[in-house]
Amino acid sequence: MEYENLYKKVEKYVNDLFLKLEDPTLAFHSLRHTQQVVNRTKEIAAHYTVSEKEMFILYSAAWFHDTGHLITEPKKHEDMSVEMMKKYMAEHSIEPEVIENIAQCILATKAPRNPTTLLQQIICDADTYHLGTEEFKNTNKKAMEEQKLKTGQLDKTDFNKGTLEMLEHHQFYTTYCKELLEGQKEKNMKKLKKKTIDFEDENKNAPVGVSDGGENLNNMVKDKTGLMSKGIQTMLRLASENHLKLSEMADHKANILISVNSIIISVILSVLLRKLADEPYLTIPSVIFLTVAVSTIVISILATRPKISGGTFTHQDVTDKKTNLLFFGNFHRASFQDYNVAMRNMMVDADYLYGSLIKDIYHLGVVLGKKYRLIRLAYNIFMIGIIVSVIAFAIAVMLNHSSVPVTPTESSDSPL
Repeated sequence: MEYENLYKKVEKYVNDLFLKLEDPTLAFHSLRHTQQVVNRTKEIAAHYTVSEKEMFILYSAAWFHDTGHLITEPKKHEDMSVEMMKKYMAEHSIEPEVIENIAQCILATKAPRNPTTLLQQIICDADTYHLGTEEFKNTNKKAMEEQKLKTGQLDKTDFNKGTLEMLEHHQFYTTYCKELLEGQKEKNMKKLKKKTIDFEDENKNAPVGVSDGGENLNNMVKDKTGLMSKGIQTMLRLASENHLKLSEMADHKANILISVNSIIISVILSVLLRKLADEPYLTIPSVIFLTVAVSTIVISILATRPKISGGTFTHQDVTDKKTNLLFFGNFHRASFQDYNVAMRNMMVDADYLYGSLIKDIYHLGVVLGKKYRLIRLAYNIFMIGIIVSVIAFAIAVMLNHSSVPVTPTESSDSPL
């Protein structure tokens, strides 16, 4: 069998698979990682006597070993990788014996690892080759990032402890990797252990406060790069800006309803009501139309009507962090001196500052919810009212015309 052509087909298939089923959460188990495992498999195999068929087995196992990550959860990815490999190999008429050997090599990378053949040992060492290199720091960060993207949450201390435990139980199986990588792996373990201890000490020395529900932001780990604080500030600013834009949109919609219905009322009062004495059959439709317009205006005004609180606060309110100094309704009647002192106290208290921003966004959301409910109600009343009014006018006109008697003079004037 011509394995050289099969090499290229397998490589192209897996590359296309990663591009087609691209998963942004795979920060570590990406196509780049698979390519690195393939290259390391070649490197390790070159130090042993491996036949062309065995090289194809290793090559295929290296390419397929992480394809399961594209479809299923991490714990089941090896089994899924085997299924995907078997399906592909069966379509290309590969011998069952070769397919089974590839499958066993892929499954050998599943924890706890226990490779029984040289080929399985080579693929296991290629998969964990990075643990014994200076790249470990970067690969560990990517693995941490992947877990965070997958689960939505991450405890850095627990992750590092888990990685350290994995390193302590890990072993290289081939003589080549033992001689080449064991020394650097020991250094990586020491660095990670020191980092974990330093991280725990830093947490212990952090200010005491509530942290179970993320309520006290003073307990955040010191951010040396400033990226965390910048990210939080950007998030809060964007959330606040989005709420304000939505509030402006709500006010604009309410103003449209008020303007349109004000014109309608003006027309009804100035034109239509004067004709009711001559055409009384239009009274009921006119009253319906007028009622709809007035109701729409009233609800629109309720949606935009401002609400202001007392405008004062006490020193105890600031101490207990009960007043939001970022909302004018809470301080517009207070003296500048009191407000200045209170604001300076808040600015040096991260928990109070971020807590006030969070409350501000929350209350903006509550107000927005009320506004949009009332505006939706006003639009519904206006829409249904217009339809009912038009139907009422049409019925009134039809009934009036059908009740008007035809005089002989009118019939004699008819061209018929």
